[in-house]
Amino acid sequence: MFSSIVDIFKIEELRKKILFTLGILAIFRLGAAIPLPGVNPQALRALFDAHRGGFLGFLDIFSGGAMSRLSILALGVMPYINASIIMSLLQGAHMIPYLDQLAKEGETGRKKISQLTRYLTVLIATIQAVGLTTMIIHMPVRGSELPVVSDTSFRFIFITVLTLVTGTIFVMWLGEQITELGIGNGISLLIFAGIIDRLPGSVKNFFQLLYAEEMNFLVAIVLLVIICATLVGVVWLETAQRRIPVQYAKRIIGRRMYGGASTFLPLRVDTAGVISVIFAVSIMTAPLTVLQFFPQSPWAQKISSFWTRGGILYEIIFAALIIFFCYFYNSIILNPQELAENLKKWGGFIQGIRPGEPTAKYIQYILERITLGGALAVVIIAVLPDLLRKWFNAPFYFGGTTILIAVGVALDTVGQIESQLLMRNYESLAKNIKIKGRWFNIR
Repeated sequence: MFSSIVDIFKIEELRKKILFTLGILAIFRLGAAIPLPGVNPQALRALFDAHRGGFLGFLDIFSGGAMSRLSILALGVMPYINASIIMSLLQGAHMIPYLDQLAKEGETGRKKISQLTRYLTVLIATIQAVGLTTMIIHMPVRGSELPVVSDTSFRFIFITVLTLVTGTIFVMWLGEQITELGIGNGISLLIFAGIIDRLPGSVKNFFQLLYAEEMNFLVAIVLLVIICATLVGVVWLETAQRRIPVQYAKRIIGRRMYGGASTFLPLRVDTAGVISVIFAVSIMTAPLTVLQFFPQSPWAQKISSFWTRGGILYEIIFAALIIFFCYFYNSIILNPQELAENLKKWGGFIQGIRPGEPTAKYIQYILERITLGGALAVVIIAVLPDLLRKWFNAPFYFGGTTILIAVGVALDTVGQIESQLLMRNYESLAKNIKIKGRWFNIR
């Protein structure tokens, strides 16, 4: 393990990518610590303490504490994720012919779609910023004599909304810079950084409860076992594969014989990874964004009481969205017809299955079933900690959703680093040849 870490910093290109990524994450965490002007921190803390287990507390975990500080990056990446979901759904449903045409134009079309996604992000961020500003102005705060905001003039609202929207655009740009010049998926890494930032404080609170005897020692042991089992389950889920045996026929090309090898077609149990969970969380936060415009309305407060983590209605809809996005993502990423055609083109076949359309149907049959199993496993991991917290008052500072995202992003980033190391090793081998017992470098 330590030798692999040393190898990472031996490769100049990989070292620069990792250091660049860490630098961007440091900038993101610095921005998350800068609060908006004109906000009473004591009242803001009381507001979030009252909603720690609800919607605001959930968003605060994803923003790495930026929401509870009401920092300039309080909205985080959620508007960009919501815009990406809308664009993906529009493309997948073929509702807008213009988007279908852009998708067929290759790299130029993808750039135009990315630009449209950015414009939609600004629109969604503006709506959420207005809603959040309205909420902190009008929502009553229990446990504090002062309101969160004393200045309710149009000037304050305009500056706050403008700052929040600009912060979202800045976060979106940071994520794109990591994806292009760093290592890993930029947006996912920003969410990962926000989640991990809360880990030391959560561990400290856990042991404080245990030391103050507010939590039974046996309960603490059970919770640690559940957390460890959840981590092992997430790692297994993210790496599990269904391998379909593939046989390649022998072919003679010129004077050489090719093929005849046996291999397999790997299909991941959870192909969507953390994408389905992130998309589901974004959809679940959308109704509450609308409710922020009516913080003192009785009907809005009633809906908010039902739309909370641990509630039966919330968890059922959340589970259904995870399953939907698992299938939706697979339908975009994996095309059984294309896989079958590629196998047939290169002389590959699945034993007992005829090439062409029967092979595509067989792959689709397997894909649908392993996707259902993977989606149900994701649902169990994402929903179970919320239910334990709700029913048994279990102090889960990190629910299944955050564990899924943190472990999934970590595994994906480590996989990209390993692929970079493997590629560099192959390059170094290809650049050296042996002539009459001596090695020569051909760079």
